[in-house]
This record gives sequence, C-alpha cells and structure tokens, in this order.
Amino acid sequence: MTMGTFITIDTEYADLKQVASAYLIEEEGYGIVVETNTTHAIPKILSVMDKQNVSPSNLDYIIVTHVHLDHAGGAWALLESCPNAVLLAHPKTAKHLIDPSLLIKSATAVYGKENFQKLYGEIKPIPKERVRVMEDGEFLDWKGHSFEFIYTKGHANHHFCIYDKKLNGVFTGDSFGISYPHLENGKSFIFPTTTPTDFDAKEAIHSIDLILGTGANVCYLTHFGEIQNLKQSAEDLKIGLRHSQNAILELKQVPKENRLSFMEKQVELMIKILANRNSVTLTEKDWSLLRLDVNLNAQGLVYAFERNEKK
Repeated sequence: MTMGTFITIDTEYADLKQVASAYLIEEEGYGIVVETNTTHAIPKILSVMDKQNVSPSNLDYIIVTHVHLDHAGGAWALLESCPNAVLLAHPKTAKHLIDPSLLIKSATAVYGKENFQKLYGEIKPIPKERVRVMEDGEFLDWKGHSFEFIYTKGHANHHFCIYDKKLNGVFTGDSFGISYPHLENGKSFIFPTTTPTDFDAKEAIHSIDLILGTGANVCYLTHFGEIQNLKQSAEDLKIGLRHSQNAILELKQVPKENRLSFMEKQVELMIKILANRNSVTLTEKDWSLLRLDVNLNAQGLVYAFERNEKK
C-alpha cells in the first residue's frame, strides 16, 4: 500500500503560531482537508495544497469536526476555491453552515462586530448540494483510507471525530482537549476545553473513552497538532473534567455577579494541576497565551450551571 503525504497546517488563528491546525491528507495527487479554521486561513491551506501538488479541482472532501468558527468558519471559502470538493459534516453542523445567519449573530454578540470581522472574516452560506451529512458509525473509503465517523458529545452536541484506519489516528476536534506545543519550557500538557454552550462532563468523559476505544495510537488535535501518549492524556483530561464538574456544583454558593471570576480561578487551578502532573512550570508568557482559554472555559462552565438551574 503506498503512503501519500500527511501534513499538519498551522492556520495561524488570531495571528498566533501553533494554536490551531488543519490537516491535509494527500493520495495520488488528490486530497482531503480536515478542519478549515477561519476564512483568513484558506490562502494558507491552498498554498500547502499547491506545494503538495494537490490542485483545487483535486480536493475531494473537506471535513469539519463541529461548527465552532475556529474549526469550520472557512469551509465556505475553501469549497468556493475547490469546485469538486464535498463538505462532510454532522447534521447539526451542516444545518448551520448551509444557513450561517444564527452562527454569525451569536458569534457577533460574543465578540462584537469589529472583533468578529478581525477573527473570522466573511462567512457565506454553503449550497446544500455540496454538503454530505455523516451519521454516527458511518464509514467513508477513500484511496486506501477507511474513515469512521464517531459522534462525540461533551464539548458540543454537534461534534464528531474521525478515525482513519490507515493512519491509525483520530482527528479529535475539541473532544480530546487542547495541548499547545510551544509553551515556554518546551514541554506540553493537555487540558479539556469547556467553551459555551453545550458542555457536559459526563458526555465528554464518554467521548474520551470512545476515542481510546478505536485503538488509535495517535490523536490529531485541532489545538494543536499530533499527540501520542493517549492513555496518560486521557487520564489528565478526565481529572480536568471532574475538576470542572465539581466547580459547577460549587457555583450554587456563589452570587451571580461573581460567578465568572470564581470560575476563571477554578479553570486556572485546573490548568495548573494538569501542568504540574506533567512537570510543566507555566510562565507569565504562557498565562497570557492561555488567558483566552481560561475565559472561554469559565464562560462555558457558568453557562452549563445556569442551563441546569433553569431545568
């Protein structure tokens, strides 16, 4: 069996290096791109395809793990550039990419118009005939690769992972946490991502087990790149998720106006615990990079608490 090319693409999300990745799988001059990041990243992806001699008309599939804009915001633009490509998506993701109006509205509400533009750029509707919905447990065979689509709730209800039997690896989106390779002392560690609005600790832990259950020996994280020590990473992620769940329970005692700041401290503590488990000492520079994750994770946990309270 011939082995094509497999490339991790740094999409330079928010002008930062090694924070978000896309992946190109090439076989016989044809390609698949997994994750697109934002509209701003599409020229970088096309440039890598060009270097690997995959012409835009030879891109067969674009796969996005879920609809969050740092994963799927640029899907429309890559499809526009690649006339024969088909987008493979979870049914709920497909719906929001075919009609992105709600997506744009909610992200603009979070980031403000100017910031939204800066981070994500333009987002256009995708014609529904260019989208194929992948069901849980469905397979796609492509040029010697067998891709299995596995629904993985917990981070988002509309999330799937993709197990590639040929690579014996899983494209995990946000279901197997975040691990930045370039923290100050050159060591990395992993922590879960609990951003708004679907966080569910029990489902997130189940999804980790589903990923391990594939027997893969590598995970391709969107944030960022390839990791191997999967068993240890899974343990760390579960510790982080249980810590997050306990912090949600503690919110009952916290006045509403203090919830976010309380939760940011809890997320910082969770990250410190996981860094310490891996002998990583975080510097001031590291914390400035992690600040956005701390804030978004905390927002997701407060949201989960308030959603459960309403029930």
